[in-house]
Amino acid sequence: MRVLMFGWEFPPHITGGLGTACYGLVKGLAKNNVEVLFVVPKAYGDEDNSVVKIVDASEIELNQDTLSTDDFWRKVTFMEVGSSLIPYVSPEEFKRISSMDILDQTKLKQTIFRSKYKFSGKYGRDLMEEVSRYAVIAAALAVKNNFDVIHAHDWLTYAAGIAAKSVSKKPLVIHVHATEFDRSGENVNQNVYDIERKGMEAADRVITVSNYTRNIVINRYGIDASKVVTVHNAVEFDSRKNGHDEQKTVPEKVVTFLGRITFQKGPDYFVEAANMVLQKYNNVRFVMAGSGDMLNRIIKRVAELQISDKFHFTGFLKGNDVNRMFLQSDVYVMPSVSEPFGISPLEAMRANVPVIISKQSGVAEVLNHAIKIDFWDIDAMADAMYGLLNYDGLPTMFRRMGQEEVLNLKWENAARKINEIYQTAL
Repeated sequence: MRVLMFGWEFPPHITGGLGTACYGLVKGLAKNNVEVLFVVPKAYGDEDNSVVKIVDASEIELNQDTLSTDDFWRKVTFMEVGSSLIPYVSPEEFKRISSMDILDQTKLKQTIFRSKYKFSGKYGRDLMEEVSRYAVIAAALAVKNNFDVIHAHDWLTYAAGIAAKSVSKKPLVIHVHATEFDRSGENVNQNVYDIERKGMEAADRVITVSNYTRNIVINRYGIDASKVVTVHNAVEFDSRKNGHDEQKTVPEKVVTFLGRITFQKGPDYFVEAANMVLQKYNNVRFVMAGSGDMLNRIIKRVAELQISDKFHFTGFLKGNDVNRMFLQSDVYVMPSVSEPFGISPLEAMRANVPVIISKQSGVAEVLNHAIKIDFWDIDAMADAMYGLLNYDGLPTMFRRMGQEEVLNLKWENAARKINEIYQTAL
C-alpha cells in the first residue's frame, strides 16, 4: 500500500497537535507496511525521514505545458479562493487584521506559471494563496507519482486532496482533526466551513479523531454517516522521556495549562478556577504555556485577580520543552470548550502527571483514569485541582492507573484501523 499524504506541518516545525498527530500516524503506518509520501508546503531539512519520505512542495517544478492544458485547469481551478483567511484566530482578531488592508488577493491563474513556488509553510496573510497553489502542486504530484490512496489532513489540505483525486481518479480519505465549529463556536467563518464541507463531500472516506467530532461532521455538515469513521488519536511512548527524572525548580506544586490561548481551549475558565484554589491552598503555582489571541486578555484578568505572583506565562512550547514542562508539573488541566481529541493529556499521563479534562473533548472517550468536568464548571475544576494537590493518595492512584492506560493507546493500533479504511476505500 502506498499513500500520497498531504499535511501542513511536520515535526519539529509545528504549531500544535496536528503535526504531532501526523508524525505518530506515519510511524504507525510504517509498522503496518504502508509506505507514505508526505507532502508539506515547506520542508526545512531536519524532519525525520526514517519512516516517511518528506516531499517539499516548494521544490516541485511545475510543467507549464501541463498546467496550461484545458483538461488540467478544468479539474483544478475550482480551488481558486477569492478571500484571504487566517486560521486559529478569533473573529474579532480576523476583523482587525483584515481592516489593516494587509491581506492582498492574487489571482491564481495569472501568477501560477513559474517553475517553482516558494511556500512559507506558515499561517500568515498569504494563506489562501498558498492553499490554492498547494492544490495545484498536489495535482502535479498526483500525475507524476504512483500511489493507491490519497490522505489529506485538516481543511488547509482538502483542496489539495480533491485536486489529486481529480487528476488521478484514486480514492480520497480526509482526516478531520478539527472543524470550524471547534475553532469559532457558532461564529463560523463561512469560507472555511465551505472548504471543509467540499472536502468531506468529495472524500470516499472521512476519518474523525473522536465520536464527538463524527457527530459534528454528520449533523453540521450533512455528511453520509456510512462513510464517516472514528479513529482515536494516540501517543508515542518513549521510556527515556517518562518519570520525574528532573529536579523541580520551584518548591511549590505546579498546575499546568498547555495549548493555544484561544476561545476553543478555555483558558479563561482555567484562570477563574485557579483563583478559587488559591483562596484555600497557597503552596501552588499555575503555568499557562502557549500563545494565542486571548493572551493579553488572560494576562489582564490574572492582574485583576491579584494572583500574578502565582501565575507564569511561558509562551509557545514544543518538543523537549513540552516534556520538561510536564516533568515539572503535578497536575495538568485541559478545560477545552470544544476539543476534537486532545493529545496533550496523553502526553501528560505518559509523564506520570494526573490530568483534569473537559467532558467536551474527544480524549474523554478513551480515558477512564482522568478527572472529567464540564468546561464551564469552575467549581468542579477547582475542586479537582484542590483534591489532586492536597490529598497524596489521589494523584498516586491516577499516576499508576493512568500510566497503564496510556501504554495501550499506541499509534500503530490507530494506523491499523486506518489501513483497513484505505482497503475499504479501494
